[in-house]
Amino acid sequence: MNFLKEIKELAIIVIVVIFLRAFVVEAFNIPSGSMKPTLDVGDFVLVNRLAYEISQPKRGDIVVFKWPVNPKIDFIKRIIGVPGDHIVVKGQTLYINGKEVKWQFVKQTNRKLIYYEYLPIGDGKFRKHLIAIYKHPFVPRRDVDVVVPPGDYFVMGDNRDNSEDSRYWGFVPRKDLIGDAFVIYFSGHVPSLTTAENNPLIGIRQLLLALISPRIDRIGMPLMRR
Repeated sequence: MNFLKEIKELAIIVIVVIFLRAFVVEAFNIPSGSMKPTLDVGDFVLVNRLAYEISQPKRGDIVVFKWPVNPKIDFIKRIIGVPGDHIVVKGQTLYINGKEVKWQFVKQTNRKLIYYEYLPIGDGKFRKHLIAIYKHPFVPRRDVDVVVPPGDYFVMGDNRDNSEDSRYWGFVPRKDLIGDAFVIYFSGHVPSLTTAENNPLIGIRQLLLALISPRIDRIGMPLMRR
């Protein structure tokens, strides 16, 4: 009986997601580890497509957008710089408008150091989120020194040493922002994907695999603005 109940609950989740996607939100699956530890491979998030119709994108927002290199592919990253911001990245250190962004150590794993990052949002307030730094990165860290143009945004992955982001291919235009990710509606154990595999059909396959091997503790985890 419990098994049938779980199947019914999962079916309801899928039906509700399909209905909502047609009107207000869009479902998006996390294909790679570039947003760890916040988002993991196999997380499925809901994206508010109306968010930026009624408000401005802010530092710290987790956004889905059309990849500037290939607009047919959707990416998900965190907004680090808004129009007019002076962004400097030197090694592991991030500066916004001349001020170093502060970190707070959380824990250490075999390969990574986990920190809280405090992104400034004005009036002495900050938005706190987790980031991961490799002790020994696979490739040299990319340094940048840019000013974000009007109508553009600078984005980075929370997995700082394993993220293809604005450090490598530049800014994201406002018109290419799809929406603001606000909740993990489902999660399961699935294989990671390459950029070329990031398409709707593969997304359906990933969801089916996740249904077979769910991660119950991550379902319903909020990603709301703080």
